[in-house]
Amino acid sequence: MKPTIAVIGLGRMGSALARAFLAAGYTTHVWNRSPDKATAFADQGASIAPSVSVAAAAADIIVVCVSTYADSDRLLRSPEAAATLRGKLIVQVSSGSPNQAREQARWAAGNGTAYLDGAIMATPDFIGEPGGTVLYSGPRALFEANREVFAALGGNPQFVGEDVGHASALDLSLLGQMWGALFGQFQAAAICQAEGIALDLFEEHRQAFHPVVEGAVVDLVTRIRDRRFAADAETLASLDVHYGAFGLLLQLCSERGLHDLVPKAQDSLFRKAIEAGHRQDDFAAIAQFMR
Repeated sequence: MKPTIAVIGLGRMGSALARAFLAAGYTTHVWNRSPDKATAFADQGASIAPSVSVAAAAADIIVVCVSTYADSDRLLRSPEAAATLRGKLIVQVSSGSPNQAREQARWAAGNGTAYLDGAIMATPDFIGEPGGTVLYSGPRALFEANREVFAALGGNPQFVGEDVGHASALDLSLLGQMWGALFGQFQAAAICQAEGIALDLFEEHRQAFHPVVEGAVVDLVTRIRDRRFAADAETLASLDVHYGAFGLLLQLCSERGLHDLVPKAQDSLFRKAIEAGHRQDDFAAIAQFMR
């Protein structure tokens, strides 16, 4: 028999989760701080809970999707709510840090509640679709026992480690790379606009250049993993070569009056590596100065 689900929090993502569970045939109870968002699910077959405690009491698995772990704590840790969670499974997909996830797991264990931490690597439109990816960390047995449940949220549920903080850590590492790319796009657009280059032309050449960038990223991952920072026969370009070209970016920013806070931060890492004697080493040597 399928477990009963409670979804706590019905923002865009929480609503997508609730719809996916309902579409997969799970009995689903929903709660939201603003009742109007919850009542909209009545026509879709959900049971509308008047409180977190009522939703949790009716469910086997409680999926929490609110803004932050602090918000989750306020909802789940009242004596009334905590009592209804005993013997249940919390799946936490709110935003939090690895250490916050570990603290949540400690509290849950002390409350007699099973706990998995999750990170949703998708926008709401991917939830319930084959490409929807959610990362889970915590006891593997809990993940495996509920894999079919998690598959309702997307065709790519991924277990990433017994350390309950690893889903959040991997989420933040991927987001860190994403934000680096997005801020790089701001820089690229500013240069093109300052130089009178159409952004459509930039996009055409960005796509053509993408395999080169992707190859460099893959090379960095393997070198950092293996701590291969010295230049070798497979080095694509030394740190010195990179820095020579990078200096031209700083020069252009200065000449055109472009915002240079991001490249100056990158410049400080170049300089640290060079001052430590890595000028002729592989570009990957900079990784040693990120910790």
